[in-house]
Amino acid sequence: MKIAFFETKPEEKEFFSKRLRGHDLYFFKGTINEELKEPQDYEIVSVFVHSRINDDILALLPKLRYLQTRSTGYDHIKCKELYRRDIIASNVAGYGGPAVAEFAFSLLLCATRHTHVALQRSKEGIFEYHDLKGVELYGKRVGILGLGTIGSRMAYMAKGFGMDISAWSRSRKPIVDELGIDFCALDEVLQKSDVIMIALPLTPETKDLINSSRAALLKKEAIIVNVARGEIIEKSLYRSLPNVLCLDVTADLQSVVRPNVLYTPHMAYYTKEALQRIMEISYENIAAFIAGKPLPNCLKDICKRYYR
Repeated sequence: MKIAFFETKPEEKEFFSKRLRGHDLYFFKGTINEELKEPQDYEIVSVFVHSRINDDILALLPKLRYLQTRSTGYDHIKCKELYRRDIIASNVAGYGGPAVAEFAFSLLLCATRHTHVALQRSKEGIFEYHDLKGVELYGKRVGILGLGTIGSRMAYMAKGFGMDISAWSRSRKPIVDELGIDFCALDEVLQKSDVIMIALPLTPETKDLINSSRAALLKKEAIIVNVARGEIIEKSLYRSLPNVLCLDVTADLQSVVRPNVLYTPHMAYYTKEALQRIMEISYENIAAFIAGKPLPNCLKDICKRYYR
């Protein structure tokens, strides 16, 4: 089969070249939007989050049978043509649980203990800390939005910190009873939590989920941690919310200079172990498709609900 990979790193090229011997492989550093300028007869295409899959791109892939994104998020795949042509799509759900959840708590701890400020001061020879009084996580209530792989991992970590846990999710998961999570309505989670952690995919249902009216429900001192997608929070709130915002994503880059914002450039997933899992799961999906087996991470039914 002719298989094209976009947004690839050298280690990905080495990995897939070894495991997909006998197939025609094409590797590109840029996004599919940058690299694909004329029709190609690729049967399988693998992309990452910066490639925007739209009808114009699909028009250049007349023989495409399987489209893969090497990410959990799939909001960059939005096209009716995908379903009209019966093209199979998949993601790599489940790879980022430990990496993203750990990173969320690292941001939260910076916000509560000001470690990033103290470290920078020490580099500058300044050892004053009396203006950096922190607060403890122990005994605080965290509200987790979404109990998938990442949200569930957040819950286990919160339990380890001695936090009380509330959660809102599309469905009630076994972890709710396992950890004694207070599973309740979204507005109730927002009202009573000291920390809000967002672990949801971006869909038409979750876009602007945290809007102006819901923001009014938040405690004055509540900290918001968003390591999911920036658009889950209404764009205007990035400039107007007085709460501390711990962000690995944002819908408004200009707002990251605000003193109440701690921002990192979408790097929560970026660990050695998570990158290896991305490649392994991506290969498992490709191998299943080639063998004519059901894909472990097929997206078609999920996406069709929103984008058909």
